[in-house]
Amino acid sequence: MARINVTKTFIPPMEEYREYLYKIWSSGQLTNQGPLLHEFESKAKEYLGVDYFHFVTSGTVALQVALRGLGINNGEVITTPFSYVATTSAILWEKLNPIFVDIDPNTLCIDADKIEAAITTDTKAIMPVHVFGIPCDIDKIKVIAQKHNLKVIYDAAHAFGVKYRGGSLAKHGDISVLSFHATKLFHTIEGGGIIVNDKKLSETIELMKRFGHQNDDHYLLGINAKPSEFQAAMGLCNFNHIDSIIEQRKVVAELYDRLLGARVERPEIASDRIEYNYAYYPIILKSEEELLKVVSSLEEKDVSPRRYFYPSLNTLPYLKKQQHCPISEDVARRILCLPLYSDLALNDVEKISKIILESLI
Repeated sequence: MARINVTKTFIPPMEEYREYLYKIWSSGQLTNQGPLLHEFESKAKEYLGVDYFHFVTSGTVALQVALRGLGINNGEVITTPFSYVATTSAILWEKLNPIFVDIDPNTLCIDADKIEAAITTDTKAIMPVHVFGIPCDIDKIKVIAQKHNLKVIYDAAHAFGVKYRGGSLAKHGDISVLSFHATKLFHTIEGGGIIVNDKKLSETIELMKRFGHQNDDHYLLGINAKPSEFQAAMGLCNFNHIDSIIEQRKVVAELYDRLLGARVERPEIASDRIEYNYAYYPIILKSEEELLKVVSSLEEKDVSPRRYFYPSLNTLPYLKKQQHCPISEDVARRILCLPLYSDLALNDVEKISKIILESLI
């Protein structure tokens, strides 16, 4: 029996992708803002319901460009310790200081009630994460940011397709950033997206992602964040399947819910306000010892879960100073993401659930 991994990349039918390859061969343009990139950006704006969207090479680069685009080149950025390392890496790479604020134990997102106490005269921005596609406390963060004149960059890497109160979750903040990595439910092989709500800022981002110049006129410091036509082609194919991908993932997640029930703890998703994308299926065990026992039992049966997110980012060894975030540190030791993808067989979900339940006896 083949190993069941925590995720599996969705690959569209070859004939669909081949049609775009013919277009690339016909145009002779492989990159540099080609016709497929423009088509993809237009499709993404329509799907997400946003005014300004920029396709870039990765979600990490998107975060870096977002910080630069907002003119944040020194000082502190308040962020969450519970995320993938790229969130912190982007801040550090831009020579900024991450200030970690502990998480809400229910949603696992940054605890908005603790943000204001972390603000200093050096604070320039807040970079929250919609963890597992679960929205942060958007309204409260907006009030805090306006009160203290801070920029808000949402790391929405997990939140493609999530709707909040009927609109796209990606519309919030000064900038929201998406990841289209192959492990995500919607991907362009590698890639990322930047959603901006201001025309002038959008024009700045557009220049920054392609070296800061238009033809022979140079305007500002930029970087090469341009994706290829092949990445855009993959994204265009995947738009044809995204609704069914989310629906199939929902079926898998709901079966996990029924089988695991109250035996494991789950993050809180406010279904009255959120149209969820089923990006991940995290469970929280009672202790790290229990987690390791479950992992061992699953691995013995060729099932590969992932300790996602571990470790708590405030404990990274290369940080200049350690900041204590007890809730994040505790959750990071006990959380496990189970296999979840659109064509995961339901009998495999039953197998995985059975192994977990037997491990908890």
